[in-house]
Order: sequence, then structure tokens, then C-alpha cells
Amino acid sequence: MKKLFFMGALLPALLLLSFYPDRLAADSLPIGAPLPKGEVVVKDVSGRNISLAQTKKANGLLVMFSCNTCPYVIRNQQRTKEVCAYAGGRQIGVVLLNSNEGDRNGGNSFEEMQAYAKDQGYGWYYALDDKNVLADAFGASRTPECYLFDKNGILVYHGAIDDSPGDQNQVKRHHLQAAIDELVAGKAVTIKETRSVGCSINRGS
Repeated sequence: MKKLFFMGALLPALLLLSFYPDRLAADSLPIGAPLPKGEVVVKDVSGRNISLAQTKKANGLLVMFSCNTCPYVIRNQQRTKEVCAYAGGRQIGVVLLNSNEGDRNGGNSFEEMQAYAKDQGYGWYYALDDKNVLADAFGASRTPECYLFDKNGILVYHGAIDDSPGDQNQVKRHHLQAAIDELVAGKAVTIKETRSVGCSINRGS
């Protein structure tokens, strides 16, 4: 009887865990995988239609899943701008993707994306991932969450911008910048994966 009671109490918890957004971590793009859905066309805030394959530059491509409203994105905004400019200056294409399909009538509408990018002075692509096609292909679950590809479109780094998403004053290692430096220098990336901390991508129903 006690065993049945325990299983009955445990079942709701297991069900809750099974639907927790971190379930996508198991499906996340593995290091060494090729760029997925590179040909899929997405709409940039400029109004242009682009694809990830088109935006890759001589040394590779940085894809970051982001949004307008997540407190972690806002808290990391200066660091995001710095590392995106850093990548772009080293012949790495940069695309930020907004996959919050469940909030297209709110703070993550295309019009709000345009306003946000203008306010932040983005000098790179910020595109709408319609129906989460790219987020699903990458297995992305968080904002911000970073994927760095080499010149051949092979994933060499996945994870966080640095080791202190909650407090920039506590940063000890700039994971993404270090990966960019090693990539451009033709070296193997030392730390290939780190844990992304942020808001769950709002895929909607």
C-alpha cells in the first residue's frame, strides 16, 4: 500500500519533469554536427529575407537564440553586443534568432524586434524564427543560447556567453570569446560546451 502511495505521489513530479524545457537538452545539436537548416529563409528586422548559410563568413558563423523580454537577455545585453561585434570583426557571421512564437502578439512581435534592435544599435542580423523551425532543429531551449560554427559549418562551441550570466562583475571566463579566438587561430576549441542559463524559449501551444 505504501509503495502504491509513493508511486502515486511520484508520478506527477515525473510528468512535470518530462515537460520541463530542459528536456530539449538531450536533443541539442552535438559538437561536430553540421549547420542545420542552413537554407531556411527567415525575416531580418531590416525586412530582408536571409538564411544562415548566406550569413556565414570566411571564419564561420555565430547563431544566438535571443529575444526582447527575457531578464537574462536584458542583463546580458552589453555582453551580447560586445561579443557579436567581436565575432563580426573576425570574419564570423552573426545572426540572433527570436523563436518566442508564443509571444508574437506581445513583446516579441516583429515590430517590437525592430524597435529593440534599433534601440540597442544592433549591427548584425536579428531575425524571426517562424514556428520555431530553427530552434527545433538546433534543440535550443534558452535565451540567450549560443552556437558557434567554423568556416565549414561545423559546430565547435555551444552554450553560454561567459561563466556568470547573472552578474557580469563575477565573470572569470569569457567562454564564447575564447572559443572565437581559438577558432580564428586555427586551434581546437578548449571548452566546447557550457550550460546556458536564461529563460525558456516560448514556443507557444
